[in-house]
Amino acid sequence: MEDYLQDCRAALQESRPLHVVLGNEAGDLDSMVSALALAFYLTKTAGAGEIFIPVLNINRAELPLRGDNVFFLQKLQIPESALVFRDEINLHALHQAGQLTLILVDHHVLPKSDAALEEAVAEVLDHRPIEQKYCPPCHVSVELVGSCATLVAERILQGAPEILDRQTASLLHGTIILDCVNMDAKVGKATPKDSKYVEKLEALFPDLPQRKDIFDSLQKAKFDVSGLTTEQMLRKDQKTIYRQGTKVTISAIYMDLEAFLQRLDLLEDLSAFCHEHSYDALVAMTIFFNTQNEPVRQLAVFCPHSALRMTICGVLEQSTSPALRLTPIPSLFPDLQTYLQGNTQVSRKKLLPVLQEALSAYFDSRKMPPGQPEVVGMSREQADKELDRAGNSLMAGLSQDDEDPPLPPTPMNSLVDECPLDQGLPKLSAEAVFEKCSQISLSQSARVSPSKK
Repeated sequence: MEDYLQDCRAALQESRPLHVVLGNEAGDLDSMVSALALAFYLTKTAGAGEIFIPVLNINRAELPLRGDNVFFLQKLQIPESALVFRDEINLHALHQAGQLTLILVDHHVLPKSDAALEEAVAEVLDHRPIEQKYCPPCHVSVELVGSCATLVAERILQGAPEILDRQTASLLHGTIILDCVNMDAKVGKATPKDSKYVEKLEALFPDLPQRKDIFDSLQKAKFDVSGLTTEQMLRKDQKTIYRQGTKVTISAIYMDLEAFLQRLDLLEDLSAFCHEHSYDALVAMTIFFNTQNEPVRQLAVFCPHSALRMTICGVLEQSTSPALRLTPIPSLFPDLQTYLQGNTQVSRKKLLPVLQEALSAYFDSRKMPPGQPEVVGMSREQADKELDRAGNSLMAGLSQDDEDPPLPPTPMNSLVDECPLDQGLPKLSAEAVFEKCSQISLSQSARVSPSKK
């Protein structure tokens, strides 16, 4: 793999047509590994002289924010210096020169800043269904599985299994296991195909790490938020929707809500974050394991606009598809409503349609047309200008942020959702939230007891 990656970097110095395998804008582990493995396979099976270059769709400076990526690269002795990042290749210049062929992996929607590259897209490999009526004029391979790495493993094992080495197999194996939460049926991420290809990889390479060992180490690295500021935590895994001048963002926070609410100057940080990015409302979904090793999800809705906050909270509380089973938690802060989420299988991704419904309800109450949901990452004026062309492009109503944020957002097209933390996070207590802790304990007991009957 290292020699191949060095060849890729050398190819960038030449004036030649390039095949680029582009991961999603989050640059998460599934995106990185899928791009690396697919490009490696395509190069090994291509004609003489052809090379497919995997490109991580983040700037090099953002890689340290993906702890699991850094950990896995080091573990498998793949030097970071050999990787190609988005700020190291000018895709637009290549396209304008007629020297770019693009393959999208682990996403099928380009941000508006990359709209001009749509003409260069020759193939899409993703693990979520196309979320728009418009179908790209290229080969599209989409299948609902837990990890895009599963589809890459399938492509390799069906097409040229002889090129698969232990290093590449380890990349695919660990990524699928992390994405599918150690293949835990209770979590419901793993599909039969995910399980099938994990087993095939293990049969081909019996010395691969034990599933639990690699899952625990990757999960610990992925959700290590120590040292991050509040803004970094909010930006680390974030999705945003836009509608008629109103922007709502949702972030995954990998710690107990109690600990998050105790952060110094939290309200000031939340207000500054929303003001800086022109967000009208922020929803934080916290995820962690409780002392019984059960996943816990909690929600916090921060919004200075009372009408919008009440609408969002009302729709969340009344939602039946999916049923969130929210239990309100008394909040000590103005403009902030907090909940325990009884249905832990409703991930942040599954919450997005509910937030879209909330925006529709908000505009209905104001007797304004809801319009087309848009992705954030541009000024509101720019967004309005883009509405007319949204239906004729690769872009769906929901997509990644277009801006160049200090931290990479999580893409709408990735099935890799947040996973609960392990029990290593220190528990912080406070008398002010004692009632909340009691409610969590009672709710957890209520949910567990029926399954034990």
